[in-house]
Amino acid sequence: MTDEHDIGDSLTLLADNGDPISIYPASTTNVVMARIKSVDPENPYFVLELNEGEFLPPGDAVFVAWLRSAKIQFKLSSPDWACTPGEPTLIPLEFPLKCQVLNRRASTRLETPLGIYYMASFVLNGKPYELQLYDFSAGGVGMRAPPRDCVGLYVGRKLQRVRLELGPDSVMIADLEIRLSRTFRSFLLGEQVQIGCQFLNLSPSMQEELSRLLDKLNSNKQR
Repeated sequence: MTDEHDIGDSLTLLADNGDPISIYPASTTNVVMARIKSVDPENPYFVLELNEGEFLPPGDAVFVAWLRSAKIQFKLSSPDWACTPGEPTLIPLEFPLKCQVLNRRASTRLETPLGIYYMASFVLNGKPYELQLYDFSAGGVGMRAPPRDCVGLYVGRKLQRVRLELGPDSVMIADLEIRLSRTFRSFLLGEQVQIGCQFLNLSPSMQEELSRLLDKLNSNKQR
């Protein structure tokens, strides 16, 4: 992706969603977490907001984020990553010259509608959990909750008989495996843990029901 307008649209979408950005500085193995605070509507500039307590060391850095069903990646460099005066977590930056689009997911993920809380409920080692669903697809679901509600949910854990509320009067019971766990800071919700799960052993009838729900949600979003 090299068109300035396409890059601006992608950065704006990340800003609007408050999606986490993982930054990999060349000078260290530490991952710096941030989000895009805002994007200039007319000029190729955006403002990066570092998570509280984070520091971006001088030099090259690779920025990685999920955008819809694909991962985008771009590189920027600065001798000092100068912050906005009086705002140590805000760093104004120019657009990258290009963004790579990588690792497209096998199935498109759809965000759950705003204002409707879709939930995932299950029991693990005798402890009940209830997390909000923020997207789902034919391959899996994404959940999020504050860190205190995600204790014990590690990558590789298998979750049995998870009750998924996928819309009004639509409930599905499925087994899941946790494939992703990362912490980010939401502008509205504060610190959150994002849990990405893959469906396990879906029967043909369950796959058919899930496809029907995805089609219904997709058609509602396009209206």
